[in-house]
Order: sequence, then C-alpha cells, then structure tokens
Amino acid sequence: MAGENRVGEVIEACTRDFVGQCYELYQSPPLGSLVKARYDDNDLESVVYGVVYNVTTGGIEPGRRPIARGKDETREEEIYRASPQLTKLLRSEFSVLVVGHRSSERIFQYLPPKPARIHGFVHICPPEEIKQFSRSLDFLNILLKAQLAIPVEELVGAVLRQMGRVYEAEKHAFLVSAGKELAVLLSSDYGQLRTILKGLKNDAVR
Repeated sequence: MAGENRVGEVIEACTRDFVGQCYELYQSPPLGSLVKARYDDNDLESVVYGVVYNVTTGGIEPGRRPIARGKDETREEEIYRASPQLTKLLRSEFSVLVVGHRSSERIFQYLPPKPARIHGFVHICPPEEIKQFSRSLDFLNILLKAQLAIPVEELVGAVLRQMGRVYEAEKHAFLVSAGKELAVLLSSDYGQLRTILKGLKNDAVR
C-alpha cells in the first residue's frame, strides 16, 4: 500500500468498525472517504475496507477538555504559535465503518474474518481502487442498516459523493446507478430516499 496515501494508524478495532488516529492534527480523511487497513499479518494483500463516518479532535487525556486560550489573540493561528505544545496535547481521530474486505485478490462487500490490526496503517484508497470497489453497490445495504451517531442518509450521501468524484466524466452515470439501487433498498422509506437523492442531485450538477 502506497505510503503517500497514508492518513493515520489504527488505535482501536473490532469486526464492524475501527478508529484511526491522524499523524497530523486536523489532517483527517473527509467524511465518506473509502479507506483501507490490513487485517492479516500473513497476507499483505488482505485488507479491510471502510468508510469514514465521524471525525473528532480533542485532548489526549481522557475526560480533560482543552481550555480557551485566544482571548488576547486576533487570529486562531496565533494561539498555536504562542503555545506550540498544543499539537502534542491534542489529537484528531476518525471512525470507520467496515463495508468489505479483500482476500486472494477478490473484493467482498461483507464483514472480514478478522478486524483491522492495531497500529496498522490506514490509507485512503486511490481512484482506481475506489472504482474497483464500487463496481458493486452491495455495500449500500451495510450503510443503511448501520447504527451510528450521525444520520445514515448523511453518511450515504457523503460516501457516494466522494466515490463519484473519481469517476470524472462518468460521475453522472455512477450517481444515477446508485440512486436506482437506493430506490430499491428504500422503497418503504421515501423520506430518507428523497433526502439522499436531493444531495446527490445537487452534487451532480457541480
């Protein structure tokens, strides 16, 4: 996996999701990004695929919040210049919902046999790998059934918008295909379907 796409390191993991910590403060992958991490030490090509569903920044000490420091500053950047130790006292983390895995050079859109490895490197998937993964839209069912802290329709929209960007000229066709799949999966929930499609329509005309 290419080092230039590395965005962090796994610090907590289970079969259904994992948490990554960014190496640099505020440098998390965007909401909805498709990322990957290894799950098998004996096979370098066995990876877990997941989508970023939440990003947090806070103090490294549990239960201890950062305090306001900028009363006498005119710009936010000056706070960090005046207190350079802040970058060591704060951390940015991102939560990832597992939506599939790769094994024996095949991609499967269901949960892997093992969770991501602790201290495993997390990479943003390159465009060609995103296209390869999204040839099937079975992962949408995993997203729609997930119990998360954010509205599911927001995550689904974010994921499809992120994926759509790598298709360039074929972006519209990809979003239409995804919309049709969602219409089947959400046939009994028109309100949720309408919310997702509205967001995709606005993105498609950009």
